[in-house]
Amino acid sequence: MEYHVRTMEERDVPYVSKIENEIFSLPWSEKSFIDAACNPDNIYLVCERTGEIAGYCGMWTVMGEGNVTNVAVHPSYRRQGVAEALLKEMERRAKEKSVTIFFLEVRQSNEAAKKLYEKLGYSPIGTRKRFYERPVEDAIVMSKIL
Repeated sequence: MEYHVRTMEERDVPYVSKIENEIFSLPWSEKSFIDAACNPDNIYLVCERTGEIAGYCGMWTVMGEGNVTNVAVHPSYRRQGVAEALLKEMERRAKEKSVTIFFLEVRQSNEAAKKLYEKLGYSPIGTRKRFYERPVEDAIVMSKIL
């Protein structure tokens, strides 16, 4: 399938928010996405297919470190390479900002995401106890050094 990964724009936020609300029990608000995407230090991307947003991701960058804040794919586009395309492009752009290490958290039970992150070179480095709510669950902290 052919996808187009590009910078998230304010006009994308209602569609991103729809996916966010469908997937997550504590979704980000539209304002949170706008604020994050408009910060020039951050990297927020969407992946489109035939004009429809299939997924999105985001990263905050500070002093050479990147914190992956969001990775989400619409259920109808899962297991089709969307998340991998988004993460690879986000990493490419982060390198341009001199980011040398990435961090992310993932639900302990999210086996599909953990496998993808490991495939892309992320390694587990710790646990954040009771990090997630609804349901309460630990987060596995993962990192990747470039």
